Amino acid sequence: MDGKIALEEHFALPETWQDSAPRALPGSVRAHLRDRLLDFHDRRLRDMDAAGVEFAILSMNAPTVQGIPDPAAAIELARRSNDALAGELARRPDRFAGFAALPMQDPDAAAAELGRCIRDLGFKGAMVNGFTQRGTPDSAVYYDIPEYRPFWAAAADLGMPFYLHPRMQIPSRAQVYEGHFWVAGATWGFARETSIHALRLIGSALFDELPTLQIVLGHLGERIPFDMWRIDARVQAMPLDYPCKRPVSAYLRENFHFTTSGNFSDPAFRCTLAEMGAERLMFSIDYPFEDMAQGATWFDGLDIDAGDKLRIGRTNAAALFKLENL
Repeated sequence: MDGKIALEEHFALPETWQDSAPRALPGSVRAHLRDRLLDFHDRRLRDMDAAGVEFAILSMNAPTVQGIPDPAAAIELARRSNDALAGELARRPDRFAGFAALPMQDPDAAAAELGRCIRDLGFKGAMVNGFTQRGTPDSAVYYDIPEYRPFWAAAADLGMPFYLHPRMQIPSRAQVYEGHFWVAGATWGFARETSIHALRLIGSALFDELPTLQIVLGHLGERIPFDMWRIDARVQAMPLDYPCKRPVSAYLRENFHFTTSGNFSDPAFRCTLAEMGAERLMFSIDYPFEDMAQGATWFDGLDIDAGDKLRIGRTNAAALFKLENL
């Protein structure tokens, strides 16, 4: 399918690419990631053309801004990253748009930067790399707590989605992975961390207060679709302190969108499609951490209704992110 739109496609600044390429990785893998994260208009565009990807919304690599405990330094990096991205987008507005990096260490500053990026730079929302470290490296702040309500209200008023992206848990909170570091990142830990964060947002009654707010998760929903029935059933059987007006699945189907990024599995896709419906799914790759050709070939070969494929591959994203010129 030509004309696809991809949404979880990353870039880096020269000083941030190593956040996504630990020194434990083989040198060839680090070089592969560095070259592709720093490139906008050469290899990236060739890979997009070969894969039938017409348009991509680009976002900062992880954890970068979220991993900076000092709020002032986080604010500075977010603004500098967003300005650098805007400069690259101006060269090819026919192929790229941007997601804002946000200094969630300071909710007011994050709201102001999101407004600047959308109103002044033409960005299409935000991508935030999970929880934020604030004040000390040994911290993990999640966005369901009351101090973030004004930020979420500002995001809802701006009318652009918020993409919640994974990150690695900090060592002091990662005891469950001791002796098995291989499972801590994208193998398993990323989905565990992001799905819990998403459920915390729901369980804080955020979407009862702000019913128009829209959140995007990658990787076919970070394994949430497989457990949607069980989550609802257990909350109903043992509600405990669940404060929301409706079942968890209702918020997932009305306030969340899932992308195919980095999860090119037919069974996982069909589970997500069955639980969420085609109108809540969107195509993505997770470039350069995933191979663009592999993700596009898999999607193009899916045996699904042609109308659903067009919606998932293109028109859902065009509508959600207000891509009027596509």
